[in-house]
Amino acid sequence: MSYEMIALLMFASMMLMLLTGQRVFGAIGGVAAVAALALWGTGGSDVPFAAAMKLMKWYPLLTLPMFIFMGYVLSESKIADDLYKMFHVWMGPVSGGLAIGTIGLMVLVSAMNGLSVAGMAIGATIALPELLRRGYDKKMVTGVIQAGSSLGILVPPSVVLVLYAMIARAPVGQLWLAGVVPGLMMATMFVVYIYIRCRLNPSLGPVLSAEERNVPMAEKFRLLGAGVLPLVIFAAMMVPFVNGWTSLVESSAIGAMTAFLAAVVKRRMNRTVFETCLRQTLAISCMFMWIILAALGFGAVFDGLGAVKAIESLFTEKLGLDPWMILILMQISFLLMGTFLDDTAMLVIVAPLYVPLVAALGFDLVWYGVLYTITTQIAYMTPPFGYNLFLMRAMAPPEITLRDIYGSITPFVMVMVLALALIMIFPQIALWLPEYVYGR
Repeated sequence: MSYEMIALLMFASMMLMLLTGQRVFGAIGGVAAVAALALWGTGGSDVPFAAAMKLMKWYPLLTLPMFIFMGYVLSESKIADDLYKMFHVWMGPVSGGLAIGTIGLMVLVSAMNGLSVAGMAIGATIALPELLRRGYDKKMVTGVIQAGSSLGILVPPSVVLVLYAMIARAPVGQLWLAGVVPGLMMATMFVVYIYIRCRLNPSLGPVLSAEERNVPMAEKFRLLGAGVLPLVIFAAMMVPFVNGWTSLVESSAIGAMTAFLAAVVKRRMNRTVFETCLRQTLAISCMFMWIILAALGFGAVFDGLGAVKAIESLFTEKLGLDPWMILILMQISFLLMGTFLDDTAMLVIVAPLYVPLVAALGFDLVWYGVLYTITTQIAYMTPPFGYNLFLMRAMAPPEITLRDIYGSITPFVMVMVLALALIMIFPQIALWLPEYVYGR
């Protein structure tokens, strides 16, 4: 059997196991282990051992539990509640203002957390009931929360971009900075869409009543301070790192400690909150480590087979496709996989195949990391089986049906596709900031 057929059989076996409901790390690692033993006999046992040693030696991996802990501290201590009150007061007089404020909330939560699921949970539990109570259209607001939560894997400190950096061997700092402008651009596009739509049809997002808008200026400025806190945490973490004063791991520790101290100062930290944060951090961190370990083993077998070079030859020589066509086909494959996989699983499954191919085709790996995050999040929200859609249904009240959720996401997905196209056509949207900072 040719190496190309072996590689194809491995990939097909892995996808079949995933479709049967097996755990991601079990499907990926199991196929890698069986293939290694079948190809190289007892010597194949060195593959998972080498992958485990490589994982243990990855010093930047320490950033994962730090960022995850920081996110859970800010979420469990209800600091995000204060943020929404701030947006409620300041944006309420604008048509569609609370929906626009929700996007702003999601941007700040993303800057505190780095996980899209956390943004979804905060939006569904805090913003959604308030928006529905004030007469906002249920289809629009569910779309707002799903779209806003997608910013969590793009705006730094994105945990997914850290994982991509580890697998692609790309610099995390440049990837984070590359996500800033696209993330803010996408958030702005969401805000413009919401504002225009609510101006054309005010019933979709009514303004607050005169009584609710009658808030003393002193109270408004007090609430404005709630929005400063996540910016302080973000600055305390990012400024030393960007200026080269601290390493990535040291900056993540600063972020986690700053968030913890903020919760203590605001008297939101107690034994129950602390224990919940630790348990959730341990669970998520272990999940990521098992998935990365499985991906490294799978990638080692793929490299040993020369599968990447074979696929590159297939696309460029036998099929005669140009690099841009190959890149577009990669993005389409992410959209298809997103119907039944989450963003992390998609990354670790295709990284051994796509990342070397992207580099061989002459594309920038930092730029491609931004394309990956946007494309997978589009797939995450695309019917019929988008993971975010079912997550939203689980958190939404009974009056919001799955049909409402499906109908709500279409315009926001179109906005995200437009943003993706702009970044593909104009790579400097993503690359300008890292080149400016690291080129000084």
